[in-house]
Amino acid sequence: MNTSNRPLSPHIQVYKMPLSAKLSILHRLTGLGLSFGAVVLVLWLFSLAYMSDMAVAIHAFFSSGFGKIVLMAFTFAFFYHFCNGIRHLFWDVGKGFELEQVNRSGIFVIIVALVLTVVTWVVGG
Repeated sequence: MNTSNRPLSPHIQVYKMPLSAKLSILHRLTGLGLSFGAVVLVLWLFSLAYMSDMAVAIHAFFSSGFGKIVLMAFTFAFFYHFCNGIRHLFWDVGKGFELEQVNRSGIFVIIVALVLTVVTWVVGG
């Protein structure tokens, strides 16, 4: 029997999470952010119909520098969640499970999401 005081499993300070775990956490966080953004969108649409003062305040917030950063983050969250969802569809049919393919597709998803975000803000902005 081991009587050492060492932990039995890797401690969070010494354990390096694999890329797939980090991207899984990011996928969940972007889903959460998109849910919050959907609530804000509904609030904004409701305020356009019934409370014009709130609509003006929401517009003023999203027109500010910080508001634009929030919208850019929301845009990235949308594209990342969308692209990663497509990646998961490939996994559902049994494609891309090798470690190298998982890492390569994860990096590809991040790059595509960043490119789509930049294109959206440069062309649409």
